[in-house]
Amino acid sequence: MSDWRDWPERSQPRRVEGGIKARSKRGAIGEQWWSRRFIGVLESFGMTGRLARGRNYARRGQVLNFDISPGYVTAQVQGSRPKPYKVRIQVLPLTIPQWQRVERALAGQALFRARLLAGEMPQEIEEVFADCGTPLFPGRQRDMEMSCSCPDWEVPCKHLAAVCYVLAEAFDADPFGMLAWRGRGREDLLASLRGLTAAGPAAPRPVIEVADRPLAQCLADFWSPGMSQARLRWLPAVPATAADLLLRTFEPPAVQVRGNDLAALLAPAYRRLAGQDEGDGGS
Repeated sequence: MSDWRDWPERSQPRRVEGGIKARSKRGAIGEQWWSRRFIGVLESFGMTGRLARGRNYARRGQVLNFDISPGYVTAQVQGSRPKPYKVRIQVLPLTIPQWQRVERALAGQALFRARLLAGEMPQEIEEVFADCGTPLFPGRQRDMEMSCSCPDWEVPCKHLAAVCYVLAEAFDADPFGMLAWRGRGREDLLASLRGLTAAGPAAPRPVIEVADRPLAQCLADFWSPGMSQARLRWLPAVPATAADLLLRTFEPPAVQVRGNDLAALLAPAYRRLAGQDEGDGGS
């Protein structure tokens, strides 16, 4: 066997000008729940050393570019060789019937629909996808196919990991990119939700006959929360909803006042009614 001192030193990546640098300088990458969830899937695969080098690549700006299309993310990463490596990350996009099922479920929840139309990503959307039998995130390594043109046979290599970390920060900035990866872009999804909203509610369901109980017979559990106080304390806090969410949900009315959109004029009034300052942007 050869002595370990005869092994070649680990090569260093070539310096890149104008690459995509991760904003995070240390620690975990990913600020929002959806990007952290995506990174959690990647890190569940193990290979701590390669993931650490991938974070370093992402922070150095070694990812030259990436593109998101239904089912695919393609990218170029500059390594130690002159020619950049080609990276591809593939997930199975939802079929048209699957997306129709998800969209009906989202349109049926007024708050989910309103927040999506306002450009926000409710955390409960993951449950909606799961209930429709189409998980939003890959659950296992085989649910996400990865390939890189580098000679490293391990998956994910540091180049794949770097793209995943840069991708997570892109999802931070635009969570709809994650949905576009699964096959439905922002405009198509929002147009579908608006169409389902305009179509009106479905036909009323038959009333279910429920036997009533006199109050005297249910006093013992009438005020029961159904969940222990300890369990309630562990529930995640409900994120604040923008005061002008209703105005942002629908298309602006075709009405102008002295050359200004009616929705833009009403937004400060909504924020004042909610007790929010003008400068906080409704957060």
